[in-house]
Amino acid sequence: MDFSYAALRRFPDVEAPNLQAWDATDELLVQRALAAGIDGAAITVIGDEYGAITLALTAAGLHGIRVHQDLATGRRALARNASELGIAGFSSHELDESLLSGARLVLLQLPKALAELEEIADAVARWAAPDVTLIAGGRVKHMTVTQNEVIGRSFGVVQAQRAERKSRLIMATESREVPVRPPYPQHSRHAEFDLELVAHGGAFAANRIDIGTRVLLDVLGGRHPRAAGRDGVTVVDLGCGTGALAAFFAMRHPEARITATDRSAAAVQSARATMAANGLEDRVVVTHDDAASELPDASADLILLNPPFHLGASVHSGAATRLFEAAARVLRPGGELLTVFNSSLAYRPELTRLIGPTEQVHRTSKFTVTSSVKR
Repeated sequence: MDFSYAALRRFPDVEAPNLQAWDATDELLVQRALAAGIDGAAITVIGDEYGAITLALTAAGLHGIRVHQDLATGRRALARNASELGIAGFSSHELDESLLSGARLVLLQLPKALAELEEIADAVARWAAPDVTLIAGGRVKHMTVTQNEVIGRSFGVVQAQRAERKSRLIMATESREVPVRPPYPQHSRHAEFDLELVAHGGAFAANRIDIGTRVLLDVLGGRHPRAAGRDGVTVVDLGCGTGALAAFFAMRHPEARITATDRSAAAVQSARATMAANGLEDRVVVTHDDAASELPDASADLILLNPPFHLGASVHSGAATRLFEAAARVLRPGGELLTVFNSSLAYRPELTRLIGPTEQVHRTSKFTVTSSVKR
């Protein structure tokens, strides 16, 4: 097969010399799919980060492949790479029945979270063809025996293959009978914040409130941001996750116009369900977007942000920087960015450079909350 993986780009995701748009796992999954001799219309690809699997198989003549990518950046990268390479003949879907109905081969780049893997494995067993084969792959250093056990909840036979080029595949067959109710989304009540959270498997922190978000919620509960209380104030929960910050603010500031946005489809589905669970579905708009790219310049009075510091399995400051840059673009002059981060990351100088004057408003043993005012 004449396909150049090196021609693929991560854009619009962060690009750097130590970050590439494919790995050996992608190549092993492609090789195994080509050897299976299954029609493209019966193949589903899940977790194809930048399109390496889908585009390589389509370029080999397997048309009709269905693909699901959680991240908006991955979806845009796939579309861009397909356009640049002149490849067509696949379709994108959410993690639902349309993605998996009739699928006889499912290729999966293993996710980091076991909860996400559990939801995916259940979906495959629930909606794919009865004789479906699930082939999941990952880098050996990130794989655990527990992943096999999670897949085994939905499949009767789970076999790890021999490692090749520091990657390994797992073959799963004989799908089990699934429970009437899917294992996700999950609900939890957080009485201290008067919040009900709903989370799909791929959502960060699941249905818990992570430590950083908890610290920022404490600040919001005891401090009035500069813009709060003003009629028509425009608020953005940037990288909203399950929507805890947006929901908490909306319940306390009924005058606010709030948008919650995240690049993860699982997070967006979770946040929408969280808004519905708290009676806020008509008050908070939730969007699937990359770094607020669909929001107008200088349109927000207040942005709430708990930025990530990982890109996939790599620790990389670029993830937070892209969100700081997005906040700088979206904030109105005089608007405020409230950010929480691990104190060891020392983001304050960068926030001052990109946004404007930045001061510490709260600090715990692990986390710092800062207020940055757009110059």
